[in-house]
Amino acid sequence: MNNTRIGIGYDVHRLVEGEAFWLGGVRVHHHKGAIGHSDADVLIHAICDALLGAANLGDIGIHFPDDDPSLKGIDSKILLKKVAGLLASEGWAISNVDSVVSLQMPKIKPYISDMKKTLAEVMNMNPETVSVKATTTEKLGFIGREEGVEARAVVLIHEA
Repeated sequence: MNNTRIGIGYDVHRLVEGEAFWLGGVRVHHHKGAIGHSDADVLIHAICDALLGAANLGDIGIHFPDDDPSLKGIDSKILLKKVAGLLASEGWAISNVDSVVSLQMPKIKPYISDMKKTLAEVMNMNPETVSVKATTTEKLGFIGREEGVEARAVVLIHEA
């Protein structure tokens, strides 16, 4: 039986007026967007951390530090592609990804199919093995006040 490992990832970013909002590699149309050193795609960042953790390769900040000027504004899909490539070079294959995004607004149900396809393509996976879900916090906390967005991801990897 192949060696399998599970990894978890988490990320959170502040939402502000007038910024682009990228989620799962897809542009979400909203009057607020997430801010960060890269494009602030919390879903991709959580998936990257889950993958790196499962393979015991550190975290996203080790591989892509937020004080590296070459990464300023970078498309997070590039980071995910590099992480997937690193796992492959270490002898790992991604079995599946399960994720959940917490935000009050906007509703992202119309974008989930595109997110799954985009994420799967970047990781060279079947979209049926990538799950993206969404929830609100029923107007509680910083998410409920529409001050931020967070994402969690769980991955299963196996020896290639």
